[in-house]
Amino acid sequence: MKAKSKEKIIKQKFSLQLMWKQRYLLMMSVPFVIWLIVFKYVPLWGWTMAFQEVKPKTFAQPVWERKFVGFDNFIKAFSDRLFGQTMINTIGLSILGIALGTIMAILFALMLNEICFNRFKKVTQTISYLPHFVSWVVIASIAKMALNDGGMIDTLFGRNLNLMSTNSPLFWVVVCLINIWKEMGWDAIVYLSAMAGIDQGLYEAAKVDGATRLQRIWHITLPGIKPTVVVLLIMSIGSALNVGMERQMLLSNAIVQDHAMVLSWFAYVRGIGTSNYGLGTAIGMFQSLVGILLLFLANKIAGWLGESKLI
Repeated sequence: MKAKSKEKIIKQKFSLQLMWKQRYLLMMSVPFVIWLIVFKYVPLWGWTMAFQEVKPKTFAQPVWERKFVGFDNFIKAFSDRLFGQTMINTIGLSILGIALGTIMAILFALMLNEICFNRFKKVTQTISYLPHFVSWVVIASIAKMALNDGGMIDTLFGRNLNLMSTNSPLFWVVVCLINIWKEMGWDAIVYLSAMAGIDQGLYEAAKVDGATRLQRIWHITLPGIKPTVVVLLIMSIGSALNVGMERQMLLSNAIVQDHAMVLSWFAYVRGIGTSNYGLGTAIGMFQSLVGILLLFLANKIAGWLGESKLI
């Protein structure tokens, strides 16, 4: 018992010393912590609306004066005729987006990492992540001009492919490919940073042993960035249900509406669209709680498999 107490005191002393050494870094983080509390945690008080009847006429009332309806808003959301298809769309888009987005970002990062001509590498990387800063309004306009009936793609292939007018899961693929084009360069930055941290001596030793470039990638680069990939995948799974509403609204049309509706858009339509803020809050609350559950589940599975954990 004494040995354990002594060890505990040593750990606490070491932690305090480390905090004192990093006091300036901790002070720099204070504004961001305050921002996080004010804009991310304080608004959670609004979740109380999920258990109340909140209409425009009752919105200005204090919380304790609004009508309490229990889980009625959740029951209405789950029994809605659009809820089932909305969940299918959200999950389908999330799985495709995470899988294709991760694979393409890693492949692009590997390609850039293997380029020896630094000027070309920097120019390519800069061009690749510029779409990340472009509004979805602009991206959707470009995509529609290229993919709509009679657009650039149809002209190129000499036939109507109907890529933006197909009322099927093919619409998910089109949306995911557009999102990959927009975000691939930006996502690759993290993997490039991880590759830069790999010991270059390993590559030199592999060259001496006669390993080819592909063998060096497979046995050195990919294992070197594996912890980063796992952590980013865990974070992506945690936000699996938070599929962006703006891209769905801008890229969809009346024909593909059934396969374009996602949870965030569903919350907007049923909440603000019908002036039932309690129902919209209930849908958003469900979305957040499922995301938290998926985050902890993915983190736990990664721990069981012996991979890097987020928490």
